[in-house]
Amino acid sequence: MTMDVTLRQLRAYVAVLEAASFSEAAKAMHLSQAALSGLIKELENRMGVRLFDRTTRSVSRTVVGEAFEPMVRRVLANLDEALESVTSLKELRRGLVRVAAPETLSCTLLPELIAKYSSRHPGVDVRFDDVPIQQVLAGLQNGSTDIGFGPAGVMADESVEAHLICADPIWVALRPDDPLTKGPSVSWKDLRQRPLINYMPNIAINVLSHVPPRHHPKEMVPVHRVNTALSMLRVREGAVICPSMAAALVAGFGLTFLPLKQPTVKWSIALFARRRASLSPAVESFLNFTLDFAPNWTAGGLDGRTV
Repeated sequence: MTMDVTLRQLRAYVAVLEAASFSEAAKAMHLSQAALSGLIKELENRMGVRLFDRTTRSVSRTVVGEAFEPMVRRVLANLDEALESVTSLKELRRGLVRVAAPETLSCTLLPELIAKYSSRHPGVDVRFDDVPIQQVLAGLQNGSTDIGFGPAGVMADESVEAHLICADPIWVALRPDDPLTKGPSVSWKDLRQRPLINYMPNIAINVLSHVPPRHHPKEMVPVHRVNTALSMLRVREGAVICPSMAAALVAGFGLTFLPLKQPTVKWSIALFARRRASLSPAVESFLNFTLDFAPNWTAGGLDGRTV
């Protein structure tokens, strides 16, 4: 049999226990004494037992009331804990955001973005995974990733929405002894004779489709990671193209980094997330934080620095 007992009745019961007085309990709950007595009477009627023995001078628990007390306190404590947990999630005192991005973004914009978000919301746990774009999309689709980053042109299913956050010019990394480093920029035509050490998936669609075919590199050397490409360039002839945001990364390898022009090609970066109806408060907050910063994302990162 289910009894229609309300939380207000249970809180009134505990208030009387703690005050040992109906009048004091009524004051604590901001009720009239008659209203409080009515709540206790309703509770006793619905349970079919007396919970208090009352006299004109004292209130004491019955045997049933004594056995009932720890169970009521446990129910109310669990409810308060649940409500506090929801409040903490809503107010971003706690939460989890799982972020994934391919290597170039992992080495450039993402560490700074995550650090800035975490300084504002230290209670939110941001877990980052640097994986190929195919794994970024797979994680979004199977629910193991909340927010993903990658090239804007990749395809995702209907459960994932894409937000264009910036378009970064493609530059070229060269060995310091390469004659092309003597000028302020490099053209695609000039670059054609050098082997292109390429780590970019879908380079034909995302980059070369914007370059006249007669200026496409004659030779492509495929690798999987930008660090591998830059390491190879240190010890062999060639070139590596990267979004300009990778300037600090390229400099770390002792290479020269120049604008690549005629034509200028931009690498469009998107944020991917599951449809908003399914986002937690922490994930929604991280998404909005990123979109707010996106207009300031230049080649130098979140602070608006340029190279």
